[in-house]
Amino acid sequence: MRKTTRPKPDSLNGTFAALADPTRRAILLRLSKGQSSVSELAKPFELSQPAVSKHLKVLERAGLIQRGKEAQWRPSTLRPKPLKVATQWLEGFRKCWEENFERLDDMLNEL
Repeated sequence: MRKTTRPKPDSLNGTFAALADPTRRAILLRLSKGQSSVSELAKPFELSQPAVSKHLKVLERAGLIQRGKEAQWRPSTLRPKPLKVATQWLEGFRKCWEENFERLDDMLNEL
């Protein structure tokens, strides 16, 4: 039997706080396709590079990305583990939702 470990509340708080902003979610979506620089990440947004850098700092503090340094290029890379932890935490509620829907189906079938 696989033991389920609970994530630390602080790590979930940081993950969900970082994910609360649509720009940061869009940045993560872009990084899911591969590493990018700040200038590449800023292109689709009407934001300055410093504003995108601030979003990247929030994502980095939450552990969602890693920033490297290769000469003058500072690529950002997605770190999937915090997203996996958040997904596993949310999956814990799936059984509850499914049971509620099954009960609703049963009630509707009886009517």
